[in-house]
Amino acid sequence: MAQRARPLSPFLHYRWQYTNTLSILHRITGVLLSLGFLLLVYWMAAAAAGPERYAAALDTLASPMAQLVLFGVTFSFCYHLLNGVRHLFFDLGHGFELKTARASGWAVAIGALLLGVVVWLAVRGGFGGGA
Repeated sequence: MAQRARPLSPFLHYRWQYTNTLSILHRITGVLLSLGFLLLVYWMAAAAAGPERYAAALDTLASPMAQLVLFGVTFSFCYHLLNGVRHLFFDLGHGFELKTARASGWAVAIGALLLGVVVWLAVRGGFGGGA
């Protein structure tokens, strides 16, 4: 009796596609937002602890590494927001055509980067606010 070939797991013969990247990035940004929330709690707890603790927290958050992390959290927020809106359209049954899905994926990625820079500049006073 001849043995039949066993079926392969789907991941063994799928090609990597942009949708994989967008989906994984959405999950990663969700985790980063959760970790970024801890920075918000740290900042607020320092503010509640008094002027000395608040000044120390501001010094810590002003370090170059903390600024890089904060920009990452800002980008994560923008990406997660825009990709969430994209998925709301998917939930309504719109945007599944290959051309539209690809365009919306690029729009989310580029839009998140641009929106992240705009939000970063606005918060930092880069639009004439003077921080």
